Amino acid sequence: MPDQFRLNYQKVQSLTGKSTKYQIDIFRLLNSCTFTHFIELIKIDDSLKRLFYEVKTIKGNWSVRELQRQIYAQTYERIGLSTNKKELIASITSATETLLPEQIIKDPYILEFTGLETKAKYSENDLEMALLNHLQDFLLELGNGFCFEARQKRISIDNEHDRIDLVFYHRVLKCHVLVDLKIREFSHADVGQMNFYLNYYKNEIMAESDNPPIGLILCATKNHTKVEYATAGLSNQLFVSKYKINLPSLESIEEFIEDELSELQKDIKGIEP
Repeated sequence: MPDQFRLNYQKVQSLTGKSTKYQIDIFRLLNSCTFTHFIELIKIDDSLKRLFYEVKTIKGNWSVRELQRQIYAQTYERIGLSTNKKELIASITSATETLLPEQIIKDPYILEFTGLETKAKYSENDLEMALLNHLQDFLLELGNGFCFEARQKRISIDNEHDRIDLVFYHRVLKCHVLVDLKIREFSHADVGQMNFYLNYYKNEIMAESDNPPIGLILCATKNHTKVEYATAGLSNQLFVSKYKINLPSLESIEEFIEDELSELQKDIKGIEP
């Protein structure tokens, strides 16, 4: 392989000032990206963020449309916040012909636009109001196809009333998405509550042309094993996701990018004559 297409392991000053990161040689980019790829990449001011999308475009052979989709979906930020970066990048970059419910649900959700601070004391109502006050930003974070329908949707049975925090309709999946906000760690009791909402919607609200509703419990943190046991065996589609109101640390995303670059270098060596 010609030298100009090798990865250029020039160390540059870290944005954190504590470690180093790597750049991809310009010839490698020219060999992998089109002019329209570069139009999208140069729009990214943050050099580390731009490097992330350069690496993933090369490794994933992303089209311009796919690159735009990943930038729009805040993949960089979501990877930085994830505790299992490899699993998350594999799931969100896999292309399928048919859109599935599990593909529209993100984990975590990035809600930095709310203005809330991680250690501040706020109620679930405060979180709900912050999301509604920034509804356009929240819809962008949810993704394409979400249409806001209601807040504090009342459910009444035998003069007893319950309320669903937020209700959306997904125009592609053709189903309601019920969102329950929690400012605390996930509890198994939350599943019973959401399952009740979903069954009510299936029997009382869902139209003949609709698909069954989807439930999303949005919580501050969660234990994956507890979620697995709490949701196992349910006939309804119910998801539990975390939300983050602060962006990831630079150290976290730098480590991930360096690992990705190392894997890319191994791939290149593997095809050298």
